[in-house]
Amino acid sequence: MTPSAATPAYRRLSVEERRSQLLDAALGLFAHRAPEDVSLDDVAEAAGVSRPLVYRYFPGGKQQLYEAALRSAAEELQQCFAEPPEGPLLDRLSRALDRYLAFVDQHDAGFSALLQGGSVVETSRTTAIVDGVRRAAAQHIFTHLGVTEPSPRLRMTVRMWITAVEAASLIWLDDEKEPPVDELRDWLVEQFVAVLTVTAGRDPQTAGLVQALAADD
Repeated sequence: MTPSAATPAYRRLSVEERRSQLLDAALGLFAHRAPEDVSLDDVAEAAGVSRPLVYRYFPGGKQQLYEAALRSAAEELQQCFAEPPEGPLLDRLSRALDRYLAFVDQHDAGFSALLQGGSVVETSRTTAIVDGVRRAAAQHIFTHLGVTEPSPRLRMTVRMWITAVEAASLIWLDDEKEPPVDELRDWLVEQFVAVLTVTAGRDPQTAGLVQALAADD
């Protein structure tokens, strides 16, 4: 075997590729440990690079790296509710929840640290990133409902349901992922219909949507 065959060719990573590599390593660690329990040395080791290189890309240290990782996770979560406007609404919502719960499952114990705050590195910026996920999810749902100007009661109902989805996801993790994820998804869809039905008694716009959902079945 020649020396060139024995040694893999080295390829210098671009700035974006290296940054993505470091973010992937950080997200992998944050997925299973709280941010305060992850050091820059841990990230460097996971990425197979030196600590100074991590600082080169994230001169603000762990706080900057955490915020960048959180932003990356938020972008992924925001896309969970993006669904082509085709077919029955509740089928679309089920597919969106499948993606959302798959994210929760993959990030496991770190889901709370990544998206629910409570970390010693939480700041107003991280809180804004997390709230952006909730607002984006709500906007996707209004789009699926065909609503451009939701009434205050409808807006509150959808935001409350998104909060309930987050809470249920955390409890699901605490309860060792029981019930099975398919049951959890179906239950959350049923809850969506239930809260809309309650609001329909007080809001004409929501009442029209509930009627449309019934006709869509």
